[in-house]
Amino acid sequence: MKRKLTGISDIRRFFHRHERPIFFISATNFNLLGMDEWVKNFHYICYVDCYDGAHPNVFVPREIAHPEFQSIEDINNYLLEHKEVIDYIKGFGPNPVAVFLMFDERTEALCRELGIEIWFPPASLRSRCDNKMETVRIGNKAGVPSAPNALSKVESWQHLQQICAENNLGTDVVIQTAFGDSGHTTFFISSEADWNRHADEITPDPEVKIMKRLNCRGSTLEACTTKQGTIVGPLLTEVVGAKELTPYRGGWCGNEIFPGAFSQAIRDKAREYTFQFGEQLRKEGYRGYFDLDYLIDIDTGEIYLGELNPRVTGASSMTNHAAFAHADAPLFLFHLLEFSGVDFEFDVEDLNARWSDPEYIDSWCQLVIKYTEDNVDIVTDAPPTGIWKMSHEGAIGFSRFDYHRRAVSDEQEAFFLRITGPDDYRYEGADLGILILRGRSMTNEFVLNDRARAWIKGITSYYQAKPLPSMEAIPEAGAFKIL
Repeated sequence: MKRKLTGISDIRRFFHRHERPIFFISATNFNLLGMDEWVKNFHYICYVDCYDGAHPNVFVPREIAHPEFQSIEDINNYLLEHKEVIDYIKGFGPNPVAVFLMFDERTEALCRELGIEIWFPPASLRSRCDNKMETVRIGNKAGVPSAPNALSKVESWQHLQQICAENNLGTDVVIQTAFGDSGHTTFFISSEADWNRHADEITPDPEVKIMKRLNCRGSTLEACTTKQGTIVGPLLTEVVGAKELTPYRGGWCGNEIFPGAFSQAIRDKAREYTFQFGEQLRKEGYRGYFDLDYLIDIDTGEIYLGELNPRVTGASSMTNHAAFAHADAPLFLFHLLEFSGVDFEFDVEDLNARWSDPEYIDSWCQLVIKYTEDNVDIVTDAPPTGIWKMSHEGAIGFSRFDYHRRAVSDEQEAFFLRITGPDDYRYEGADLGILILRGRSMTNEFVLNDRARAWIKGITSYYQAKPLPSMEAIPEAGAFKIL
């Protein structure tokens, strides 16, 4: 009979001696950077080689012919059908486990064929919870309010006006379709001209979320619901719609974590709401890691539920590397614990109280750099992954290779994780890479500060590209989540 794990030290020791192989299968290893240093026998299988073969726990198979990818699920299914990947997984022994950023029913079927157990709730449940309309309904049941909204099909501009009038939403609204990421399916509508630009993307849906537009700041918070209760991480600011980083208005493009980001009242309310939401999720059958986006009304101080991400996210690398994670354990470790089948017990209330203490939060930021120009070309030169340094004169140059963000020694250095490399297409919205820095990237008014702009300009200056050959077909821009 296996011993019951009691307390954080038992949990840490359990994963330090973990023998069962666990594989994070995704386009890159960004979301779970560094997890292999907490969990023995944890490995990454990726489509993109961000490290030029130099990361000891990242396996990237040789590319073989495949249909054009339409989603990250397609990428993961391609990897699971690749002979080199199958052989790599088998090489670590029996009873393998897989975790993903995104997966679907096809992924589940492939894992069953290969004898791989997925340590996440079923894809069908994740998809149901991921629907923005369902998020509102789960929040209502949990006592977590959304911004004033209506859930309805919209057939025309006149129909939209009628819905807004009946629900007191005003004439300036935000419409979101059921699924989508980083601003792709968020539409700001304040006139008939706005409606006409986006009507073809809105009217086909059987139901959309029509939300009163707020003067607000975006924030995000990750959590993990377990049989012991819901563990809640710190509230992070969001970098949204910065034109230097993304072509998408309202698109997520980074995060900050620092002790004074929000008032104590807002942090406490976000923590309370997240705990309530996590407990309701467990009633819905969901367990494990999730993320909630919140909208903080600048005019009233009210905090509203934005959306749910039932998975690890782009903010996960920030949450799992914060000071509290190093003091206790990364949040994702509790997700693995929940699915491990091991009996465990720890004080959730004590852990949540400790993680809410500003002393357990250090200051970091990450900037997700997309290509913002409206053209397509082929990259010839790209900045490598590693530690970059800014001189006192403001010049930015490569310092040394590393795959640890903690290797950033001070605010003059940054860790850059390259996504788009030589010979890749560069198109509007393509993810070029992620820049991780100590300190802040925004001002107190929540716009990019001068230091962040200098880093973005410096890193992107190392990208060089050539035009497409005249006879080459222009690739369709990828409008799906890979981070």
